[in-house]
Amino acid sequence: MPIDPYAAIVIVIGIAILAAAAVSITAILRAERADIVAVVRALPELAATLMRWRRRR
Repeated sequence: MPIDPYAAIVIVIGIAILAAAAVSITAILRAERADIVAVVRALPELAATLMRWRRRR
């Protein structure tokens, strides 16, 4: 019985999302508190930069 190609794509995407979540959670748990605070403080500036870049396109 062959596997439906669309089902295979959904399964692969699901596994990729779970793997990315696991890597992200592991990185957050292993990071020092000062590093996490620095990243969170930089997020608004990053978002503003991405919005400016998006408007130019």
